[in-house]
Amino acid sequence: MNNFFMHIRSFTSLIRIQNLVFIVFTQYFFYFFILIPIYADSPGSIVLSLSVLHWLVLASVLIAGGGYVINDYFDLNIDRINKPQKLVIDRFISRRWAMFFHLILSFAGIVISAYIAYLLNNPLLLVFNLLSVFLLFVYSSTFKKKLLTGNVIIAALSAWVIMVLFVAMCQWNPGTLIPEWTSQLHEVYKIALVYSAFAFIVSLIREVVKDIEDEEGDKKNGCKTMPIVWGIKSTKVFIGVWILVLFGLLIVFLFNLIISRWLWGIFYIIFVLLPFLIRIYMAFSKALTKKQYAELSREVKLFMLAGILSMLIYYIYQ
Repeated sequence: MNNFFMHIRSFTSLIRIQNLVFIVFTQYFFYFFILIPIYADSPGSIVLSLSVLHWLVLASVLIAGGGYVINDYFDLNIDRINKPQKLVIDRFISRRWAMFFHLILSFAGIVISAYIAYLLNNPLLLVFNLLSVFLLFVYSSTFKKKLLTGNVIIAALSAWVIMVLFVAMCQWNPGTLIPEWTSQLHEVYKIALVYSAFAFIVSLIREVVKDIEDEEGDKKNGCKTMPIVWGIKSTKVFIGVWILVLFGLLIVFLFNLIISRWLWGIFYIIFVLLPFLIRIYMAFSKALTKKQYAELSREVKLFMLAGILSMLIYYIYQ
């Protein structure tokens, strides 16, 4: 029995169960606190029903889980140096079983995506989820070791977690390439774009911070990540610029909320998001050790969670 629970714990660690819960949380939040209020006056026009949403979330989780498994599969030698205490493959799960889990999870995610695409008459969902599986594989096998390319791929896939719900809401007339553009769909698009851009920037920052944290193992395995090619100082300048971009965007949103008199949104930005971002910047500017960068990575992840929670503000005002 102890061995059984040990293997279950190892598997949940391999697929990053906490990150998968975050995906579930994000997609349900967007559905209930953004989509439902937008279509409150015409609920019958919601293309993505709750039952189909469950399948969509499951597909996202399976594809992401398969991506985490294949990442650890190709990162085995790097992880032996960077985080030997967290090693799962070749310690609790064999490489052969890891590849099997990757194939099963990814295949199941694609099959469910095909089913959703059929239900919604929306082939783009299948195309983009197939592309996600492909990108996760080539990221782990090749692009993770390249300068910036891998970081951008993961950031884009993080943005897709939100943007997929907008794509699921699109409907096409026969013979056209442009979806039926209603006022509600336009509103969904604008909000999805904002949160996707937020997810992209925050994920990009976190991925580069993790590259600094993992520099030792990456260097010994021939990787060409930003800290190795540009050096730590230039990499920190790159991260600092993106933190300032986020700061600027929050200020723009703050002014828009002031004009709209959304008091809860104003308070949330002033007393939660801006102080959180300033704290991250201060911790980042002082970070020197691997432990400090690991803590900073967790802080950035919590900041993303705080950003997703802001969807509640939209729900309140709708």
